[in-house]
Amino acid sequence: MAVELDHSFSTAKPVAEAYADLLDLEKVVPCVEGGRVLERTGPESVKAEIKVKMGAMSLTYHGTLEIVAQDPAAHHLVMSVKSRETGGQGHANATVTFDLDDGGGGKIHTSAQITGKAASMGEGIVVGVLDALIENFSGKLAQL
Repeated sequence: MAVELDHSFSTAKPVAEAYADLLDLEKVVPCVEGGRVLERTGPESVKAEIKVKMGAMSLTYHGTLEIVAQDPAAHHLVMSVKSRETGGQGHANATVTFDLDDGGGGKIHTSAQITGKAASMGEGIVVGVLDALIENFSGKLAQL
């Protein structure tokens, strides 16, 4: 199942400082509800896990988060998430694009592909859970 979501966020920090915060994956991953860094694998990549509640199910995903493109002058950043469902056959992969603006925030575009148990819950539940997860994440970005 493919899901496309758009969100905005605000911050009181100057755009260059907010952009620098996004580059710090060890700060960013815990902003995702249930997310934690397991180990740094490179200057722009980490192994991480996320625990997600979908309806009556709790799912855990392990995988990698990597910065795959960045343009500091335009305050544009692209992250790639590749994860597998622990104890299952599914995966949750995503490309997350950040575009910051000088007005104290920016936009987040998420393009996700979900398979396995999560996808079997139906598109409405998956979109609702992802939307809430990203909404919560964008609120925490303002507090970095």
